[in-house]
Amino acid sequence: MKRNLNFNKLNELIPAIIQDYNTREVLMLGFMNEEAYEKTIKEKLVTFYSRTRKELWTKGETSGNFLKVMEIIPDCDNDTLLILVQPSGAVCHTGEKTCFGSKNELFDLNYLQKIIDQRKIEKPEGSYTTMLFEKGINKIAQKVGEEAVELIIESKDNNNDLFLNEAADLVYHLLVLLSAKGFKIEDIVKVLAARHK
Repeated sequence: MKRNLNFNKLNELIPAIIQDYNTREVLMLGFMNEEAYEKTIKEKLVTFYSRTRKELWTKGETSGNFLKVMEIIPDCDNDTLLILVQPSGAVCHTGEKTCFGSKNELFDLNYLQKIIDQRKIEKPEGSYTTMLFEKGINKIAQKVGEEAVELIIESKDNNNDLFLNEAADLVYHLLVLLSAKGFKIEDIVKVLAARHK
């Protein structure tokens, strides 16, 4: 997968832009030499070359916040990389999600899926999601069916607020069902992407 990368333009280094695979948020910029690149490919964890310490370092080796490689895309000149990752924690050494000071406050289905998965593990008391997981797969599946019927009923009327709320209920319960079955929304996206080809 080396694709004739050009390490010669910048003293045997190439910039590597790190982007969140799910949110597409830019997380950080680092540099790789050929050895760091090959280690990244082999271990599927982002490894950089430290220009100050003059050595390789795998992101997360001290903090535990690794960057799992999902895809690597060279630019048109083969001298810069875009690396799509799934981060296992804060990316910046300051504790921020990104090295650009932004906190990921983007609320999307991937973010909601993470909350649901967290509820499944932690089971906080008083949480509706916890109650669903405790009642089991049959109850969760039943709720998906009920919400689908309610959405159909609301789609026949002209109340947009009720329609959107029922759609939100259906999507939420579907995410809970996916989590209960050990899947994520990205698994559905992969199926849809395969159909699209």
